[in-house]
Amino acid sequence: MITHLEGRLVEKNPTDVVIDCNGVGYFINISLHTFSQIPDRENLKLYTYLQVREDAHSLYGFSSKTERDIFKLLISVSGIGANTARTMLSSLTPEQVKDGIASGDVALIQSVKGIGAKTAQRVIIDLKDKVLKVYGIEELSLIPNNTNKEEALSALDVLGFNKKQSEKVIDRILKDQPDAEVEQIIKEALKNL
Repeated sequence: MITHLEGRLVEKNPTDVVIDCNGVGYFINISLHTFSQIPDRENLKLYTYLQVREDAHSLYGFSSKTERDIFKLLISVSGIGANTARTMLSSLTPEQVKDGIASGDVALIQSVKGIGAKTAQRVIIDLKDKVLKVYGIEELSLIPNNTNKEEALSALDVLGFNKKQSEKVIDRILKDQPDAEVEQIIKEALKNL
């Protein structure tokens, strides 16, 4: 496995670069994120991933180890190939991909061209635990004020409402009114349950 290449930058395009390492030119596929990180000087180091298939050996380059790690996680998901993963890392920064997976943000992942709702959900289901564990992220919620949400949820639970249904309604309320107090959340939720 070739883990990185360091050499003279011969050619630079938005989707690929050619690096000369001691007289051997390596063609490396890159994301737009990596393209934007490549300096305009002659010497260049890229972290790489070598994909070996029956019909081709393809080299993918990344400006950081984090981007390479996220790429590897993405291609481990069924239905996500190297080109789709590269498209994701071209549309979103590695941090956005990582945070989107950690928070379960299907809309963000689905915003990438070529990724539908089912694929976005599969990415999140398959990778959420890995991303939370590898990057030491506390489980993120799309709703910032969890204490008000939790209090409202437990109140509705005591009143006998279904917890999953209550949570969906509360999430919708907090999306529209992120600063809502517990009493407001409960009143709005009772109207919608």
